[in-house]
Amino acid sequence: MFSTLKSPPLLRRPRPLSSHLGIYRPTMTMMMSLAHRISGLALYVGVLLLTWFLIAAAGDASTFAVFSHFIRSFIGLIVLFIVTWALFHHLIGGLRYIVWHAGYGLDEPLRDQLAGATLIGGFALTVLVWFIGAVW
Repeated sequence: MFSTLKSPPLLRRPRPLSSHLGIYRPTMTMMMSLAHRISGLALYVGVLLLTWFLIAAAGDASTFAVFSHFIRSFIGLIVLFIVTWALFHHLIGGLRYIVWHAGYGLDEPLRDQLAGATLIGGFALTVLVWFIGAVW
């Protein structure tokens, strides 16, 4: 009923167990995808800052003074700048993904140009907002 003959062993090339960044050449879209994920994580810090601000604003003057002292310090300004960049970068990256899902901008030169525009646009909007905030 069942055959007792064994088939010859197959000769196979060793293959990687899983794909990883070490075997791929970094591209602009790959780096912007990574930056989009990092900016999403940085937005969690922004939400924590916003929560701290709201709790401090609802508290007494000394509670708000602690928050105000931190956010006006050098470290606080750096964190706020990074959160501002993360907000704009994530927003523009999300718009880029919407354009891609609509079927546009997937061709070779335009794909990288949109990725570069995401990077430049995020920094440009961040600097613009901080410039407006410094003037007023």
